[in-house]
Amino acid sequence: MNEYMQLYMAFLRIGLLTFGGGLAMLPMLKYELVEKKKWITEEDLLDCYAIGQCTPGIIAVNTATYVGYKRKGIAGGIVSTLGMVTPSLVIITLVAICLQAFIENVWVQHALMGVRAVVCALMLNTVLTLAKKSLKNAFCAAVCAAAFALAMFVDIPTVCIVLLAGAAGILLYSVGGKKQ
Repeated sequence: MNEYMQLYMAFLRIGLLTFGGGLAMLPMLKYELVEKKKWITEEDLLDCYAIGQCTPGIIAVNTATYVGYKRKGIAGGIVSTLGMVTPSLVIITLVAICLQAFIENVWVQHALMGVRAVVCALMLNTVLTLAKKSLKNAFCAAVCAAAFALAMFVDIPTVCIVLLAGAAGILLYSVGGKKQ
């Protein structure tokens, strides 16, 4: 199987087997791209998510585009993006056709409640795993705590939090003379 097909199939599988959007896809992205395929590192995935928070579009699609571009240039980015969006496009189309039946079906509502609970657990597990790699010192932990507090208790756009954290890192390491 050529590498374009591998990119398409990997992202098709991620898009098909995960529910809940980009953040809910994080465990699957980490498994498929970092652990299984070894196309990117955990740090690359974290960087991609940080950049994805600052750019327009869906984080999972931005990640697919980034990884595809990194592997095979512009064509790889396009192929990966198509793989990521194909399942959603098909599923949304089918759901739109049958929307009323899905909304009123009590079994579907209960199933989605269970899926949401599992997605939260998977996201928490992945966040904790990535935090172990990212929070390398007290400064990083403080920035993380401050960002969390801002996100939870202040009505501020996510992009501003990311930019503030980036500025804090630049300031600390340029003024303090530390290199990392």
